[in-house]
Amino acid sequence: MTAPVRFPRFFVTSPAPCPYLPGRSERKVFTELKGPHADSLNDALGRIGFRRSQTVAYRPSCLDCNACVSVRVVADEFVASSTQKRLMKRNSDLVATVCRPWSTSEQFELLQSYLSVRHPEGGMTSMDEVDFADMVEHTPVTSYVIEYREPSVDGVTPGRLVGACLTDRQCDGLSMIYSFYDPHHEARQGLGTYIILDHIQRATEMGLSYVYLGYWVEGSPRMQYKVRFRPMEKLGRTGWERLAAEDQERLIAAAVANPRSRADVGEGVRKDGVPSIAQ
Repeated sequence: MTAPVRFPRFFVTSPAPCPYLPGRSERKVFTELKGPHADSLNDALGRIGFRRSQTVAYRPSCLDCNACVSVRVVADEFVASSTQKRLMKRNSDLVATVCRPWSTSEQFELLQSYLSVRHPEGGMTSMDEVDFADMVEHTPVTSYVIEYREPSVDGVTPGRLVGACLTDRQCDGLSMIYSFYDPHHEARQGLGTYIILDHIQRATEMGLSYVYLGYWVEGSPRMQYKVRFRPMEKLGRTGWERLAAEDQERLIAAAVANPRSRADVGEGVRKDGVPSIAQ
């Protein structure tokens, strides 16, 4: 006789400074992912706006704010803009490899370079190689690391690593847990966008409907890149709803008019997708 699936226990963190909107506080509700049903639980929670960090699934549960909105790209209906098409063509020589969730020193060095430019004041800058290994390897669900390398010189030795993404495979899509890339590579501008575009194409080829991008916060400059992928759905009170074309056009225009500046980079204490739960 099969044992019944136990309903997970949920916990709530203490309030802490919001990493996205100055002057506000954040709170999270979370539960542990473990056991033989971890994948199913992660799928179910992902559909109601939870994100994964190692063995924990979490979502915002702020007392006086609902600015964090879960968003996903409708992969099988995605239409690339002319800029995105040029970016895909410019980086079409990159070699993408799906790797098991096992950290490497090469990945960690790339992460450190990324954080030093994109999130110099963030809490992840204090991570050591063991912390990084925990982030990648402590997963109870179906996960992998997708590496993006330049073509090798001899065709045998792996080429230069310029990007990577820790990704969860869910029943209806790919969830991008954390991506990072070489911020100094002048010939590879837009690597972060390219990694998302590659995930959209990858999801379509796998017969999956969505690419989950985590949380979007209107008014937070470092989150506006997410609205550039269309069509997009956001999670509301009644479930997932399509962003109206005119609304998304307005948001994209605002993002283009007010690009993230260097001053915005260190605005928060961490990047979306890797929260500090133990508060």
